[in-house]
Amino acid sequence: MITDRVPRARARRAEYERSDRTRELALPEDDRLVDAARMIEQRLVAEDRAGLERACRTFVERAAAFWGIPVPPVDVLPKRPLRRYRDGGRTELYGDYDFDSGLIRVFMRTAVQKKVTSFGTLFSTLCHEFCHHLDRHLFGFEDTPHTRGFYERTARLYHHARGEPYRPLVWTALPGGGYRVDWARMRRLRR
Repeated sequence: MITDRVPRARARRAEYERSDRTRELALPEDDRLVDAARMIEQRLVAEDRAGLERACRTFVERAAAFWGIPVPPVDVLPKRPLRRYRDGGRTELYGDYDFDSGLIRVFMRTAVQKKVTSFGTLFSTLCHEFCHHLDRHLFGFEDTPHTRGFYERTARLYHHARGEPYRPLVWTALPGGGYRVDWARMRRLRR
C-alpha cells in the first residue's frame, strides 16, 4: 500500500492532513460485521455471484447502520477488468467507489485466469471501498485521499470483521513525499 502524495493546494492539503491524523475507527462491540463477513466468504467459496452480492450488501448495510450513514449500493461483477499498457505492463482493477452515486463495485474473478479471487482479497477491497464512503459521510472528506489514516481505518475495519486482532501498519517515508507499508518490518515485529 502506498499513500497519495501530500497535495500542494492548501484546502486539499488540510483535508489530507486531517485524514492522515484520523487513525482510529469506532467499531461495533457485537459480531454483526463478523457474521456478515462469514456470509461473504461462504458465498464466494460457493461461487454464487448473486448470493455474494447479497452478502456484500448485508455487510455494508450493517456497517452503514452502525455509523448512521447512508447505505451505499454494491455490485459484485464477474471478472476484473484488465488494463494493458504500451510498455507491456498490465494492471487489474479489484474494485472502485463512485463518488457521485456512492456505488461500490468489487470483482469476484481474476482478469486473466478468471479464477475466483481469495476471500481476503475481495473482502479487503470491499472494506477499502466502503471506507471511501465512510470518509465522505462520517468524516466529511471530499476527496477521501489514500493517507496513512485511511489505510489504518480500513485495516481496523477489515481485521475487526474478520474476528482478528488489529495489526498496526508500519510505514516508511518515500522520496518525494508519501509513504508505503513496510511489510518486512511488520513481519519481523509479529515474531
